[in-house]
Amino acid sequence: MRNNILLVFIATLLFSCSEKEQADFIFINGQVYQVNEGFEKAEAFAIRNNKFIAVGSEKDILNNFKSDSTIDLAGAAVYPGFIDGHAHFYRYSLGLQDVDLTGTQSFNEVVQRLQKHAEKYPEDNWLFGRGWDQNDWENKEFPDKDTLDILFPNKVIMLHRVDAHAVLTNSKGLQTAGINANTKIAGGEVVMKNGEASGVLIDNAIDALSEKIPEASLEKKQELLQQGQKNCFSVGITSLADAGLDRKQVELMDGMQKNGSLKMRTYAMISPTEANMNYYFGKGHYKTDFMHVRSFKIYGDGALGSRGASLLHPYSDMPETKGFLLSEVNTFDSLAKIIMAKNFQMNTHCIGDSSNRVITDIYAKYLKGKNDKRWRIEHAQVVTSADINKFGSYNILPSVQPTHATSDMYWAEDRLGEQRIKTAYAYQDLLKQNGMLILGSDFPVEDINPLYGFHAAIARQDEENYPEGGFQPENALTREQALKGMTIWAAFGQFEENEKGSIEKDKLADFVILDQDIMEIPYEKIRATKVMETWVGGKKVYENK
Repeated sequence: MRNNILLVFIATLLFSCSEKEQADFIFINGQVYQVNEGFEKAEAFAIRNNKFIAVGSEKDILNNFKSDSTIDLAGAAVYPGFIDGHAHFYRYSLGLQDVDLTGTQSFNEVVQRLQKHAEKYPEDNWLFGRGWDQNDWENKEFPDKDTLDILFPNKVIMLHRVDAHAVLTNSKGLQTAGINANTKIAGGEVVMKNGEASGVLIDNAIDALSEKIPEASLEKKQELLQQGQKNCFSVGITSLADAGLDRKQVELMDGMQKNGSLKMRTYAMISPTEANMNYYFGKGHYKTDFMHVRSFKIYGDGALGSRGASLLHPYSDMPETKGFLLSEVNTFDSLAKIIMAKNFQMNTHCIGDSSNRVITDIYAKYLKGKNDKRWRIEHAQVVTSADINKFGSYNILPSVQPTHATSDMYWAEDRLGEQRIKTAYAYQDLLKQNGMLILGSDFPVEDINPLYGFHAAIARQDEENYPEGGFQPENALTREQALKGMTIWAAFGQFEENEKGSIEKDKLADFVILDQDIMEIPYEKIRATKVMETWVGGKKVYENK
């Protein structure tokens, strides 16, 4: 009798084992933030092919699944792959060969870095740099071309300000662009000094020089895009919105994604050139697992730091200007009309309260109340109390960059004054309109690390944990809100909330493992948190060794 019972038990056990589903990977013993509807935590999950096939308790996963690769997370924190809701990946990647001018404390330091680079690459006819910010210098006035003319008379110098809305060039660059003291450019400015072009070009004035840049080789572009991807994976970014691409750039990345050399999921916002519009309006939406095209990126105005943001009233620290829109109002209206007719998403860069008012009024005209078009305002930096309700009334999505607030806080009140600063970087006020915020970095304007943005969102402090108590702390986000902003809400802003942005069954297996739990640790430890592993589609793409 006992032998019979033993045989039945063994048979049952064998039958039970044979009924387990095969998984490619099983992860156990973790603190898994699902970012699902209930914002639940799980202990384990299973992956097959490129998707999560189950998420839950360790017991349930092990009872129902088997795998040759079962990974013990040893209590580590796991999150959905981070989504940068607004970045410039292509521009960042190709800029990796430029001189890094971020953090320079004076124009002399800018010059020293340029000289060092020029000595290393003496054969280059163009010298590019990015990241300078005169607001960080003792002399906060714009620099000029005089020193560059002396040191680099035969090279074209093109140095992008940190916000990319201003460029410093030399006389060789001005000649190459065909710019002189008499040049007038709509939606842009050639900054003058002593009756001649100083070398600083703002917003649309930059285009005349940009059009003359020699094109990099295909091999160099591919190499730099792969390096940019590697950098993103190392900080946990698995997906991003690339704001302002041309068809050729999209097709280059799409081809690399198809051959497996590029694994960064990309939501492409297309630049509204005539050629781009004719092609994509004719083609319609384009979607693969890695490339999604269904939106256009419009520039409403410039940046606050270079006083190109369009304000309703003059700048407090320069009363002779209010900034400017980059196009005529009827141009924005025409774009909205055709984008609506062709069922694409309109995503407009708006910094100043004037541009936010103009564009949200145009949006209201075509959206006509509640809708699911998901049109976005990128940055939404200064929005008056009278205009903010339009975000909710017309389901306009605000896409914000928390590190902009902590980068600008030292001088933003100088630009805006005591009253207007109260309606700037007002994330809680914006969040209340639709119950969500899309978070991004705007890299390379800011650092690519999304944890810096997470910290800035919840602490409203810089890397030195300044100021004590946070900058305008009433608009700080909770940790849950910030995590949603860089995962599921960012996915929603890309019409992809059903396939990514959370760790749930049947969603793409994109996730990141950190060495600390950013939902629990003190604010001051967040920026030091390291990514241990990054996974895209069930494949490990980064490991911190």
